[in-house]
This record gives sequence, structure tokens and C-alpha cells, in this order.
Amino acid sequence: MIRVNQKEIDTDTIANEMQYHPAGSQRESMIKASESLIISELVKQKAEALGLDLDAEKNEEQFLQALLDIEVDFPKATDEDCIHYFEQNPETFTTSPLLSVRHILLMAKPDDDKARIDANDKAQEMVKHLQEKPEDFAHLARQYSACDSSGNGGHLGQISKGQTVEEFERQVFPCDTGLIETPVATRYGYHIVMVDEKEDGKPLEYAMVEERIREYLNEKVRRKSIAQYIQTLINDAEIEGFDFSVSDSPLLQ
Repeated sequence: MIRVNQKEIDTDTIANEMQYHPAGSQRESMIKASESLIISELVKQKAEALGLDLDAEKNEEQFLQALLDIEVDFPKATDEDCIHYFEQNPETFTTSPLLSVRHILLMAKPDDDKARIDANDKAQEMVKHLQEKPEDFAHLARQYSACDSSGNGGHLGQISKGQTVEEFERQVFPCDTGLIETPVATRYGYHIVMVDEKEDGKPLEYAMVEERIREYLNEKVRRKSIAQYIQTLINDAEIEGFDFSVSDSPLLQ
């Protein structure tokens, strides 16, 4: 049992809350559920102490927002902050690179271990073959690829980031032109990839991203301020039966 300023949170309530906090172990789920219930109780108690409307239809987020409106002054990013962030992160503010790509997909579902091993072995054989005979790419694509692009020799055309699955672009976009020397693993299977052309991303002008930077910095400060406010509620409370030092909640970072 947990007590928050003498208010009890019983084991049944914690057990019921655990369904909303899936985790790698039952203990981890229990910790997350307990933490959530404690913070919720602290927020409600603080709202009541300040005489705020404790309408039963309101949820924890609404209570917390009402408290924040009264007790927390969120700093806003200045023009200097935004310019500094822009200048320190030039790689973030570029257009997406453009790649002209061909591929051969050897299909294998993520949960089929044997199929994944077989597809990887076959893909590595194809890579070795294509290193010696790159002119065979279209023929192999038509014969083996499970992608609709097989009829077009594996051509995907010109792609930019966001057009393919994340694990594909993470491995392919950093590569130079030519045959990628190792098969590219994705949720669909293994891909043999040829980058025919690559056009690097171009820097964006500050005016084009100023608002995005300002929103990002303001949100970053807001999250930090909320975490600090919640930590203050925890520090000022009398909590029995739970130690927040065991928690890795992003709310408290």
C-alpha cells in the first residue's frame, strides 16, 4: 500500500492501473503504475489546496494544466535562442537528399527466423554476384524480387526521406552511389540495393524554419518546467511505500 499525504492508494488500484503501463516485467509495470497514481493524487491534492474546480469529469491533464496556468511561468524562446539553435544544428535544417534507387526484395516476415536466415544468405550471394556483374541487376530483380518494381528492373525511381520505411532509409540514405555491399534488412525481408544517383540535401534559410525552431524550443522548455513542477510536488509531499529513485519516468528527467 502507498500513502500520499495520508491518502491511501491500495494494491487493487495499483493492479488495475498496471494494464495501462505495459513493460518488460511485472515489477516495472507496477513501478510505472504506482508513479502515475502518485503524481495524479499529488496534482489533485494541489488543485484542491488552491481552491480549483475539482469537477469529476476533469482528468489529470486538465488538473495539471490548471495548476501550471497558475503556478508556472514558462519562458519563451527569444530570437537569439532560435538563431543560435539554427547555427549549431545545420545538418537538421536541410532538404531531404534525393536518391535514384534500384532494389531486389527477398521477402521474409520478421517472425520467421528460418526465412530471414535463408533470405539473408541468398541476398549476400546476389551482392557478391553483382559486384562482379552489375549489369545483371535488372535480370535478378525480375527473377527474384517480391516488389512490384521487379517488372521495371527493380527501379524505385527518385525517393526522398519519408517515402520508404524508416529502417530502409536509415541504412540507404547515408550510402554513396553504387551497389551497397551488404543486404539491407527491413520488416519486409532483405534488399539488395543499387544507388544510381544521389543529390545531397540543400541548406534551408533561417526564415523558412524559424517558427519550427521556436515551437521546438518552447516545447522543450515547457516539458522541463513541467518535470520540475512535478518534482517539486513530490519533494514537498509525504510519500510512504514508494521510492521515486527507482523510477525512470521521462516526466522526472
